[in-house]
Amino acid sequence: MTTLAAKVFCRLGRFCQHLPVVLNTFLVFSITGEVSYLVLVEAPLDSDQKKTEWSAWWKLIHLVAQYFMLGNICWNALLFLKTSPSIKGVFLGGEVMGQGWRYCYTCETHTPPRCSHCYDCDVCVLRRDHHCVFFGQCVGFSNYRYFLSCLLFMWSGLLYATLMNAEVFIIILKEGVTVHSVLLLLVPWIMLVSGQVSARAFAFAFIADTCVVGFLLVSAFFFFHLFLMVRGQTTREWYSSRRPYSLGLLGNLRHTLGLRWYICWLCPLIPSPLPGDGINFLVTGSLEPTQ
Repeated sequence: MTTLAAKVFCRLGRFCQHLPVVLNTFLVFSITGEVSYLVLVEAPLDSDQKKTEWSAWWKLIHLVAQYFMLGNICWNALLFLKTSPSIKGVFLGGEVMGQGWRYCYTCETHTPPRCSHCYDCDVCVLRRDHHCVFFGQCVGFSNYRYFLSCLLFMWSGLLYATLMNAEVFIIILKEGVTVHSVLLLLVPWIMLVSGQVSARAFAFAFIADTCVVGFLLVSAFFFFHLFLMVRGQTTREWYSSRRPYSLGLLGNLRHTLGLRWYICWLCPLIPSPLPGDGINFLVTGSLEPTQ
């Protein structure tokens, strides 16, 4: 009985570990499908408008733009998940340990500066920034580029989707700010279950709300990590108010995004090798936390 319970809890833990990825994937494709529907079906029906803003060429441009962003989100996310920043399979050097090296009692090995143990991944991660619960993997030295590029296209995609859903908010609020319209925007699930709105109205309201909330959350993450990248910091170093490895703006960009930092964000398939190895770092400031 104990063995069966352990297996159940183990499978439940694995399911919960992958649940954020499944939910994110569902939301991304739901938003893309809804915006595609707005472009193709809910375009203005007036003949004069069809000849101008919503011509076939404009629809094509909209579709190409949104699926370009979707492709970059999916490809960067896939490469982020496939690129492990851990110390597994990495030669950490000989017996000479420099300043900043520590001993990890869990991994039973010496680890280089900026490396720390992740108890979710159960391994030490090179230049560890944080464990991303939305992807179920650590953000570190070798996959930070894909993480940041994914945030960039999620931010731009959600901005685009929010603007495209502006008409949805206008339609909901066209009769004024009523209890019905406010509840539809704030708690669309309750409105659907209680039979106050149709499934179609619920879907539009829910996705429009998701676009706004998602845009605000992703904006916070994206601009925070842009701030860290420019300063040459990890999240852990920002908490302790340390900047011992900052190499200036261009140096920080190269060591985060690679040698082709100026173009690699356009497509994850553009090769952009990192100049460092994730083990040795040039110290340019104090290693002690700022008081």
